[in-house]
Amino acid sequence: MGSSVKSSSPFTTHVLNTGDGVPAVRMALSLHRLDPRTAIWNLITIGNTDEDGRCPGLITSDAFTPGMYKVRFETGQYWESLGLSSFYPYVEIVFSVSDADQSCHVPLLVSRYSFSTYRGS
Repeated sequence: MGSSVKSSSPFTTHVLNTGDGVPAVRMALSLHRLDPRTAIWNLITIGNTDEDGRCPGLITSDAFTPGMYKVRFETGQYWESLGLSSFYPYVEIVFSVSDADQSCHVPLLVSRYSFSTYRGS
């Protein structure tokens, strides 16, 4: 069942700990949508990355509509769980969806003092 959830989710993410060259396991994250009328971010769901650094099933195709979204990664808590400190307590990636029929993959590459992201496929 896990693989069918992965393939049916229109939004996916993958977090890699580039400092150690491993998936970022058990990193907490949350997905939000901006309400254009109130300019308030509404929480859609929360989750944790799995052993592969992925967090499948964050949103259904029906709920994934055009608009502005953000995904917040709790990077500080992740590094603390490894007994390390980091410069960034969290990372928020804001992105726009114009065509909800296209899948959207937003990976995060993170180390204790840097991060990067891109639109994946």
